[in-house]
Amino acid sequence: MGIVFRQSFRNTIIIYTAFVIGGINTLFLYTRFLEDKQYGLVIFILSGANLLMPLMAFGSQYSIIKFYSSYTDTGQRERFLSFMLILPLIMGLLTGALGALFYGQIAGFLSQKNENIQGYLPYIYIIAVLTAYFELFYAWAKVQLQSVFGNFIREMFTRIAVMILLVLVYFKVLDFNGFLNALVLSYILRMLVMKLYAFKLHPPRLDFRFPANAREVLRYAFYIILAASAGSLLLDIDKVMIGGKLPLENTAFYTVALFIGSVIEAPGRAMSHIVQPLTSKAINEGNDGEIAALYKKSSMNLLLVSGLIYLLVNVNIQELYRILPPQYAGGTWVVWMISTAKLYHMFLGNNGAIISNSKYYRILLPYSVFSALSVVVLNVILINKIGINGAALATLLVVLVFNTLKIWFVKHKFGILPFTGKTVWLLLTLMLFFAGFKFWDFPFHPVVNIVLKSAVLAGLYLYVAVKLHFTGESLRVWRQVVSKVFPGKKT
Repeated sequence: MGIVFRQSFRNTIIIYTAFVIGGINTLFLYTRFLEDKQYGLVIFILSGANLLMPLMAFGSQYSIIKFYSSYTDTGQRERFLSFMLILPLIMGLLTGALGALFYGQIAGFLSQKNENIQGYLPYIYIIAVLTAYFELFYAWAKVQLQSVFGNFIREMFTRIAVMILLVLVYFKVLDFNGFLNALVLSYILRMLVMKLYAFKLHPPRLDFRFPANAREVLRYAFYIILAASAGSLLLDIDKVMIGGKLPLENTAFYTVALFIGSVIEAPGRAMSHIVQPLTSKAINEGNDGEIAALYKKSSMNLLLVSGLIYLLVNVNIQELYRILPPQYAGGTWVVWMISTAKLYHMFLGNNGAIISNSKYYRILLPYSVFSALSVVVLNVILINKIGINGAALATLLVVLVFNTLKIWFVKHKFGILPFTGKTVWLLLTLMLFFAGFKFWDFPFHPVVNIVLKSAVLAGLYLYVAVKLHFTGESLRVWRQVVSKVFPGKKT
């Protein structure tokens, strides 16, 4: 288990560093170095690529992780890997041909409110193909038990590239079209770097005969592509629909607010690297007591840490928007709704890992499909009525309803809940701190105000958390991680 903890710890550092760089790009560089409509167009392109990518990959990245270790015959394994290499190519060619055939209809549908979108649709296709192959090569490395480098490239490479490119735009080295072309180039380089690393770990021995279990692989891939497409729809459809229904700059305004609200989930992404393998191990061993303990511990720990971030974001949001360009200031309700949705998601702990690693994993497909369809329908209704606040409200409602169903499902099948006696006290603590800090500010510059208010809030919150014994399990987890990463180090 040592390699899991060491790589999880390093991946955690990478994720938090990536959030910082992404925050600088999203909140300060994009908003000042690009026009609002240009920023909105960039988000539209990237979100469209994220929606298209699962179709391009056709589940190849998930299939590698599921089936690679099942092969005992080396020849069959190499046939399988070769098969995975050509799947995105086939899907890319088919999708490209269909896109070219119906380009006019697709462009007309997506550019009802913004005609300038039409000329940039090929960027969506190219980035989707490149991302699909990147994810395939990342999975290729992960099955060799090497995830840190791939995670670094995945989280950091494009963010650093964007930072550099935006600075070049500011100094007029690049115009907007030059920025987009260079952005595509960064995705090409990212894919090639990941490919070289993956092939260094395990050089391919190409054999384009079908593996013996090709039918089973394709069946699994088809199932995963449906689930992954529905998941991507839930994450990115709001930005695409805003771009289609409202002036394009609204996509930029929504994206800034969405990023601020989504900071809440950073601890969950970090903890998943540790909790997922532990959950899988407990389920495979039939250790019901360990499953229940992990469920409660992960929920409590994430609610504790994400709750603090939730407070820091929402009590300082007015001051934070004073730092940003004034046209972005209408996103405070979006921040509150998105951050509340993310906090509730963190409250579920490792609920998703329990379902996906159990024999009930197939339930995730109808769950993902119905939640995606719900958010689309709600977006159609609410964006027209209340603009970007409608998109955020649609996300909040879907998360509240479908995550509650996931809690019920795990209770029904496993007989466990994420709540403990301390959960109620922690929730009350969060509500009291929110009420106590939300409606006042120091009479200083916004940056000074944010720093002072955050320091006071965090200090009092941690004091209360220690006094009410909320932090005991978190400290034990931290000691366990440090002991695995740095053997012999005392904590």
